[in-house]
Order: sequence, then structure tokens, then C-alpha cells
Amino acid sequence: MKNVLWFLLGIATGFAAAHFLNKDPRGAEVLADIDARIDEFVDRIGEAYRLEEARRTSADDAPAA
Repeated sequence: MKNVLWFLLGIATGFAAAHFLNKDPRGAEVLADIDARIDEFVDRIGEAYRLEEARRTSADDAPAA
């Protein structure tokens, strides 16, 4: 139970820090850069997933040798 409390306290502290960081123009720029990097990462993972899914689908459609 103590670990859960520390975990929740850490999350709350992170949100509070991000809120104060976002108030400063330089901090908002840093957060925007982090958000852009996360979006790029998610897009790449999604693209890789779709390519793998297409590869598996086309392999399933191919006749067995």
C-alpha cells in the first residue's frame, strides 16, 4: 500500500510540475517539443504495425508451397 501511495504522489507531483512548466513560455516550448517527439514516435510505431499486419496478411493469402 505504501508503494501505491508513493506512485500516486509521484504522478501528482509530475502533473503539478508540468503545469508550472507550461506557464513559462520557455517551458511551454520544451513541452511542445516533447509532445512533437512523442507524436512522431507513435506515428512510427503505428506505421510499423500496419506494415507488419499487411505483411502477415499477404503471407496468409499466399498459397502454401
